[in-house]
Amino acid sequence: MSHPSHFNAPTPPKRHPLRTLSRLGVGGLLTYAGIGHLTFVRKEFQAQVPEWVPLDDDTVVLLSGVAEIVLGTALLSGRHKKFWGRSAAAFFAAIFPGNVAQFVERKDGFGLDDDRKRAIRLLFQPILVGLALEGTRED
Repeated sequence: MSHPSHFNAPTPPKRHPLRTLSRLGVGGLLTYAGIGHLTFVRKEFQAQVPEWVPLDDDTVVLLSGVAEIVLGTALLSGRHKKFWGRSAAAFFAAIFPGNVAQFVERKDGFGLDDDRKRAIRLLFQPILVGLALEGTRED
């Protein structure tokens, strides 16, 4: 039996394209960085692990790489956006002390070879938090 058209399920509202772009950008960045943690820039990331972290540098790099891949692919999938956006924002907040340590300990890496560059990098962490949250919030 055919149902009249007014019984069709409503179509979900269209997401703002900048939110989708933000979610996909953060997801792609996290996935790429995570793959890098496990492969082609693994040594570079090991050199960035703060001295106060009580784990082996390689273990920290591997665990954070896996976390980034999980977060990134989840954001790219588009499922459970709000949960994964908040999780990515929390991840960015959790690793921020490591970025501060890189600045304080004057560790070079990824072209961040002077205090000015390392300080500028610190400004981008809150932006990543904002992009993760904004790109996954409800319209």
